[in-house]
This record gives sequence, structure tokens and C-alpha cells, in this order.
Amino acid sequence: QAKYFNAFNQIPQMGPARFNKLSAHFKTLSEAWRAPAAELARAGLDAPTAEIIVCKRPQIDPDAEMEKLEKFGVRLITRDSENYPRLLKEIYNPPAALYVRGKLLANLDEYAIAVVGTRKISNYGRQVTPLIVADLAKAGITIVSGLAYGVDELAHRTTLTARGRTIAVLGSGIDNASIYPASNRALALQIIESGGAVISELPLGSLPLKMHFPFRNRIIAGSTLGTLVVEADLESGSLITARLALEQNRQVFAVPGSIFNHVAAGPNNLIKIGAKAITCAADILDELNLKTAVSELAARTVIADTPDEEKLLKLLSKEPAHINKLIKESGLAAGEVSATLTMMEIKGKVKNLGAMQYVISR
Repeated sequence: QAKYFNAFNQIPQMGPARFNKLSAHFKTLSEAWRAPAAELARAGLDAPTAEIIVCKRPQIDPDAEMEKLEKFGVRLITRDSENYPRLLKEIYNPPAALYVRGKLLANLDEYAIAVVGTRKISNYGRQVTPLIVADLAKAGITIVSGLAYGVDELAHRTTLTARGRTIAVLGSGIDNASIYPASNRALALQIIESGGAVISELPLGSLPLKMHFPFRNRIIAGSTLGTLVVEADLESGSLITARLALEQNRQVFAVPGSIFNHVAAGPNNLIKIGAKAITCAADILDELNLKTAVSELAARTVIADTPDEEKLLKLLSKEPAHINKLIKESGLAAGEVSATLTMMEIKGKVKNLGAMQYVISR
């Protein structure tokens, strides 16, 4: 199925609603890919879109497009995938599929907060953002943001410094050449290397068009328990994220600022209409009753006893990983990987599923 999700996704007119219609009408997307325009129309697609699909299909090689994903280390996960974010599934018209570099971890990403704000961050924002985000990250909260200049970038960097987990959601493709802004490409790679993820619903090569960002913002808001707005003027895209969070029945938090500072106008206005004013991470944790939940999660987290275990744990998840892949990606010798996995299995940290496939055990 993933191959044909990716193939259909090369056609800009496709979107979650149209994917839903195809999935409801056809047994498989493979069958939909071969269907004539009339059958696509019977599935519920409007006639112009059906004709566009039929015209563009000969120019798209599904196998070649999947090879591109493999080349860039990109996975495509659909709504049926185990690692598709549970919270995101709950929103209206969630993405039919997500392109992922790095790792989405269902158990950890259940406890995620979005941090968004202005690109033109003030000195006050530079003080406040690390103060709050570092404590959230240290408490085990996954920080989700959009990799943009200003507040987003600072939220990601603060999380990495705190050795926390962060996810960047893009309004462009996630291949190196498409990452936007290009000046944050190195930051995106750091996020991936740290065990976090860079994700998008857009195919490789997608440009950062203005129309893409509201859709990006719905993923940021929809994949988290709440959205924190640090600084934003009244025209900021961050307020779109906050509005989407409210529409998705998620909590919105705002850092109050000076009435004389235009980038405080957004958060101050959000507070007027009911957002929770916060001044520290504890305010968010208390409001969402997360202190106990995060503590329980920490108790279940597998802790590395050696540097070699730490390297392997970063590569392991609930999805089976072959020992050859672990050897290649860890940089350890085959004997070291084998011996470390054996010890970890004895300690109950990993499970050998057979055929040299390993998963994390908790």
C-alpha cells in the first residue's frame, strides 16, 4: 500500500479526503492506481481530478519513487501503521500518510507539546523559550515545532541541549534539498541523529509554498496534547496553529508579554479569549496532569548500562530491526553488537523475534 500512497501523493490534487474516497471504494490503492477515469469518478473524485490522475500516472513510476525514499532514508507511514501518531488520527481529515526521517515513538510521543511563535523573536522570547522548553524536555515531554526561524528553531535547539526528544514538522519535502529554511538543514539532521524525527505529509522535492504551511500547522497542533505560543504578532501563522489546536479540542497555552511589544499581541489576545497563561513548565504539566504520567513513562523507559547499549537503544523500537542494520547504523563491530544484544536480552531490555530481528521489550 505504501508504494501507491507515495505514487498518488506525487499528484498535488490528492489530499486526505480524496485518499479516503479511494480507500473506501477500492480494495487496494494498487487497484485504484490502474482504474480508468470513470471508475475514479464513481469512487467520488470530481471529474477534473480523475482526468488529471489518469494523465499524470504514465509519468510516475511507483517503484522508482519508493527507491528515492530508500535513498534518503525516508519511511512512509500510513494511518494503519503502528507508529502513526495516535493523537493525529483523532483530528478531522488527518494526513493519509506521513514521510518520516528519524523515529516516531508511540509511547514517548503520547506526551507531546507544540511550541510555536514568531520568526522575529525578541530578547524576552530568547529568555523565556529556553526556560520553559528545557524543563518540559527534562520532564520527558516531546517538543514539536516547525523548524522555522525564531521560536521554533530555539525550541528545537533547547530540547537537543537538554538531551530531550523533538520532532520537526515541515511545510516542504524532507529530503535535504527541500528542507526549509535551508539554513536549518543542519539542525534537522541533528534532530534525526538525536533520536527525534523530521516529518511532512508532502512528497520528496515539495517546495515550501505558502499554502502548505496551514496544513503543516494542523499536524503540529493535532499531534500534541497542547500548543504553547511564546511570541507572535496578530498576523502570525502561530495563531493559526493555536486556532487549529482549539478546533481539535486541545489546550492552548500562552506566555504573557508587554502590551507595548507587537510580538506579545498574539499571546496576550489568546489569553483574553481563554488560553491558559503560563510562566513556567510546571504550569503546563499541572494543567494537563502530566507529572504522574511522565513519571510512569520514565519508569518503563529502558536505560542503557553501557555506551554500546546506548548506541543500540537509539536504533531499536517496537518495529523489528535486523542485526545487520544495527551493525551498519551503530558503527560497532559485529561481535560487539551480538554480545551487547545477548546481554540486553538477558536483562529483559530487548527481545529476539527470531531470524536475527530485535525489538525493544518495554
